[in-house]
Amino acid sequence: MSDPVDPRAVLPYNAENYRSRYSYDRFWEKVRRYAKTAGKNVVETALQLYYAAESPQTPVGAKGVIYGALAYFISPIDIIPDLLPGIGYTDDLTVLLAAIGVVAENISPEIREQARKKVNEWFTD
Repeated sequence: MSDPVDPRAVLPYNAENYRSRYSYDRFWEKVRRYAKTAGKNVVETALQLYYAAESPQTPVGAKGVIYGALAYFISPIDIIPDLLPGIGYTDDLTVLLAAIGVVAENISPEIREQARKKVNEWFTD
C-alpha cells in the first residue's frame, strides 16, 4: 500500500475547506438541476465520489477528501462560474478528478458501475 497523499497537495483551490458545506440534499439538487449543463463526465465523476462516500468500506480520511470535493461541486462560489458556457464546470471537474486520484483505491468496480448506470439513465435520449 502506498503512503497516504495529503489532499492539500493535490486538490486545487483548497477544496478540503469546503467539506463542512456538503449536504446530501444540496448534492442531489445540484445534480438533478444541472446534470445536462455540467455534462456526463462531470456528473459521473461526482456520482462515483458520492457512492464511495456512502460506502461503509470507505475510510473516514477518504470520506473527508470526497466531501470536500463534493462540497466544492455544489457550492455556488467557484473559481469559474458554472453558468459560463463550455467552461463553467472545468474547475469542478478538476477538483472532482483530483479527489478521485487521492481516493481511487476506495472506488470499486461496483461503485463505478452504479455511477455509470445512473448517468446512463439521465443522459439517454
